[in-house]
Amino acid sequence: MTNFLLDNGMEVVVIPDHRAPIITHMVWYKVGSADEPPGKSGIAHFVEHLMFKAATTNHAAGELGRAVSAIGGLSNAFTSYDFTAFHETVAPSSLEHMMHFEADRMVNLVLTEDDIKTERDVILEERRWRIDNNPQAVLEEEVGATLWQNQPYRIPVIGWLQEMDKLNWTDAAEFYDLYYRPNNAVLVVAGDVEPETVKALAEKTYGKVAAGPSLTRTRPVEPEQNARRTVTVRDPRVSVPGLSTHWVVPSYHTAEAGEAEALDLLAEILGGGNRSRLYQTLVVKQGIAADAGAYFQGTMLDATRFTIYGAPRGDAKLADLEAAADAEIARIVRDGVTDDELDGAKDRCVRSMIFARDDQPYMAYLYGSTLTIGRNVQDVREWSDRIRKVTTDQVKAVAARYLVPEHSTTGYLLPKTGN
Repeated sequence: MTNFLLDNGMEVVVIPDHRAPIITHMVWYKVGSADEPPGKSGIAHFVEHLMFKAATTNHAAGELGRAVSAIGGLSNAFTSYDFTAFHETVAPSSLEHMMHFEADRMVNLVLTEDDIKTERDVILEERRWRIDNNPQAVLEEEVGATLWQNQPYRIPVIGWLQEMDKLNWTDAAEFYDLYYRPNNAVLVVAGDVEPETVKALAEKTYGKVAAGPSLTRTRPVEPEQNARRTVTVRDPRVSVPGLSTHWVVPSYHTAEAGEAEALDLLAEILGGGNRSRLYQTLVVKQGIAADAGAYFQGTMLDATRFTIYGAPRGDAKLADLEAAADAEIARIVRDGVTDDELDGAKDRCVRSMIFARDDQPYMAYLYGSTLTIGRNVQDVREWSDRIRKVTTDQVKAVAARYLVPEHSTTGYLLPKTGN
């Protein structure tokens, strides 16, 4: 793996993998929904759509997609809270062509009122399809708005409907002009390439794009969580109820040394698959859950969340699941975890990173998402070593410090009637 900077400030990461004649080309921008101006929710996702569909001064609308399809490749884009990315999977011989396309739309996007109207209708329909028609998604949105009191993570990436409906040409143009510049971007190329080739092509394409003004990402600070909150969504479309409990915890970018790794391992021990405590206790031994687990969203610019979840089985009630899950957390807070549990969790985490090296797009995603939240390539390289150093005391400490019932937000998804 090699990384370097272009003269205009664009960071480049090259991950050679010569097992197959294919490459993944990704351009990451250090902007996401949490960077949107107040009252303009959804603008980051909206601009991503426009970037993907609209014409530039050098290419007709949709030309990139047609070019990728013509050579049997794949292309797509996505927006998250902290970053936006565009990617193509093609043969190595097409790398320069992809770079020309992406460098062009970085600064030469041409937006018309027809583009604005068409894509605004598209994102409004996407919201209706993905959120409004999905009770689980509705609950997740309401939980996010309740969990975060001040952080912009409380606003859904896709945006609030009433604000999305008012997004216009000026909003899109101002957002694009501010954030879509090479010094606010990271290029990741993984696959059958050599670093020297990527550097020469990047300088020939992206290197010709002028840098924009330096940007500082300033976010509101989340206050201390000091109250237990619950959110209940009842919907006639729900046949199987479910619950999830969330805590605000530090991310890899904000945590003290060793804490994020300990939280990762805590999530693995508590709810990472069928060997975990929650699964073994709620699903296997007590038989009250059809599913149970936990996860830690560590790759965030600011604080993040730690989540446990479950769905009941048979005549079991959500209250039964919640009490059993709370008891497992309390047991870790009181007694900690065993050496065997921790060693097993470490092995699974380290193996997952080893296996990830076989997944070219995932490696591109891993480096891109890490660099766009202010971390560096060394953080990725040394992650397995840091995981190996976590102690049982550290896992117990983060459980006791952060998984406090009085600081949690729990969401309940229920049928229209019943409990």
